[in-house]
Amino acid sequence: MEFRPEYCQVQDALSILGGKWNPIILLHLMSARTMRYSEFKKVLVGITPKMLTSQLRGLEEEGLIRRKVYAQVPPKVEYSITEYGMTLKPVLEAMHEWSVAHARRKYGQQDIR
Repeated sequence: MEFRPEYCQVQDALSILGGKWNPIILLHLMSARTMRYSEFKKVLVGITPKMLTSQLRGLEEEGLIRRKVYAQVPPKVEYSITEYGMTLKPVLEAMHEWSVAHARRKYGQQDIR
């Protein structure tokens, strides 16, 4: 496929993957498969409840994650990655590998994993 900048859709991808939290949320779900809101609050140090709710809703609207509410008291809500969301795994892995190589180049570190 020929790359033509005037038809580039990278901006659309960045609107979903851009920012600090969405890629990390997706990676956690790719690893754990299912997480509760409280688990996200523990692993996403520094995220506000409002931001976490916003990010989860946005990812759900894009069809990348699924929200399941259990009818019980107290309410139980679980988030999981969708099959469509899993299609981003190679993209996120490539971004990780590039970041590792970039850090090595920039800071001269041998192994930052």
